[in-house]
Formats: sequence, C-alpha cells, structure tokens
Amino acid sequence: MTAAPATITLTTDLLTGMELSPAQVGELYHLAADIKARPDRYRGALAGRFLALIFEKPSLRTRVAYEVGIASLGGGSVFLDHTSTRLGQRETIRDVAKNLERWVHAIVARVFAQESLDELAAHGRVPVINALSDRFHPCQALCDFFTLEEHFGSLRGIKFAYVGDGNNMCHSLLSIGARVAAHVRVATPAGFAPDPAIVAEAKQVARETRGKIEILQSPEEAVAGAQAVYTDVWASMGQEDQAASREVAFAGYQVNEALFSLAAADALFLHCLPAHRGLEVSEDVIDSPRSIIYDQAENRLHVQKAILLTLLN
Repeated sequence: MTAAPATITLTTDLLTGMELSPAQVGELYHLAADIKARPDRYRGALAGRFLALIFEKPSLRTRVAYEVGIASLGGGSVFLDHTSTRLGQRETIRDVAKNLERWVHAIVARVFAQESLDELAAHGRVPVINALSDRFHPCQALCDFFTLEEHFGSLRGIKFAYVGDGNNMCHSLLSIGARVAAHVRVATPAGFAPDPAIVAEAKQVARETRGKIEILQSPEEAVAGAQAVYTDVWASMGQEDQAASREVAFAGYQVNEALFSLAAADALFLHCLPAHRGLEVSEDVIDSPRSIIYDQAENRLHVQKAILLTLLN
C-alpha cells in the first residue's frame, strides 16, 4: 500500500539543515512518526526510485538506514565506495553529478569537504543529501531531536547540553535545536568553539522560535539542570593525527557520572556513535538505563525515510 504524498515542501537539497524552516522540521517529524508507527502504509511509496550512495568515509548507521530505508519504500540504491579514491580525483565532481542525474533520483553523499556536496548540488539536477561533511551532519541531528521528542513529548524549551568539540555534529545540533525551540547550551574548550557564523544563524532562528542558544566553556554550567546531555568524539574522522593533543585539550570534558549527576533527574544521554568509551564518555554513563543511543540509531531509519519521501515524492 502506498502512502499519501508528503505535504512538506522543501528546497531541492538537504545540504546543511538550515534549508529547513521550524515548521518544516515539525512536519518532517510528524511524517517520521507516522512512518515508524505504520510502515506498511509507505511500502512501495518510492517504487522505481534509486539512490546513489557516495561515501568517502566509513559508515554504519547512515549507510544501513538509507539502504534499508529506500528498499522498504520500494526503491533501490547503488553504493559508490570513495574511501580509497576521493570524490573528484578520478573525474571531476561536475561530471560525476552530470552522469548520476541520468540514472538515479537522488544522491546521498558522506564527504570530507562540504564544498564537495555543494558542487554536486550545483551541477546535478537531482536532490543531494548530506550524509556527513566536515561542516554538518543534518540527518543525525534531525534524528536526535526526533528521539527526544518521543521521550519528552515536546521539544519547546527543552534544556539540551552539548559537551565536547565544536564540530560538524555540534553545528547541526545548534541549527536543528534552534528550529525546534530548544534551549541549547554548548560547552567546548577554548579554541574549539563552533563556527561563529553558524552560531549567529542559530541564535537568529532561536529568537523567532523562542528557543535559546548559549556558547560556554564550562561543562558543569552547560549540564546543570539539562534534560538531555550529548557528546561526540574528540577527534573526528580525518583528525586521527590530532587524537593525542585533543585528549589533553579535552581533559575535564568527559561526560562521566560526576558531570551527568548535575543534569535533571530525568535527564537522558545521547551520542551519535561510534563512541570511544573512556574518553568523551564513561562506560557507566553510555551503558546506563538513561542512555538512549540505540533509540537514536533506530530512528535514523524512520527520519531518513521521511527525508527521502519528502525529497522524492
């Protein structure tokens, strides 16, 4: 049985997450919840549609959720492994986009450089979805706040603390957090704060939604009273050579029981995974009953299916 057409109107691509209005995020969550509750309603909704998955970096959750997602909607996918040969090395990104648009209906790309995604979108006539770049990870952040909405019922005013590196994940959590009217507090060491331009955009949106954005250095101040506590790896993919120096810089930013105890009594722990237990998070926190990391992972499927339905219907 096929689904009724999605009612959300988006721009052609999902490159940053900032393309989405607050209302569109809410509509996307409504669709994702319905997909999760009634998957059979959407079976065959994207029959005959195909994705090209271009991955310069390894992936578990993003790749599996998109492959299973498009298949469960009646479509198919082809995986293009660029972990050995970077996108644009063998032939230009323009030519890759011009070829793929003749065969597939959307491109899902996990890349080192945001500019690669922008170039694919500029030269191709099919939607391009950011499956992670050095600047943003919108699919993950959309899933994270969707998961919190499931647990708390409403996201408006939710106290959300992010502790760690001001990286791509942090950028997307700021952007989506502002759109769902959350109170987002970010704590990073000096020199590792998120991009000021992205923070400024999030603050502008938060003024419209009555959310709040705070950029701090104290993890204790960020976590105090928080209903959700989030962290990510200290050295992202491509930064492995900085791992040792970053461990020194981020000493004191581990989400452990002592830090987590400052959060609200019903606080939940989140991590985008993969995690380095014993570094950015202690085992007693990530493996506790208050950790919802596997709920996040499951919801990648439902939210990404909603993204596909929205862009390809």
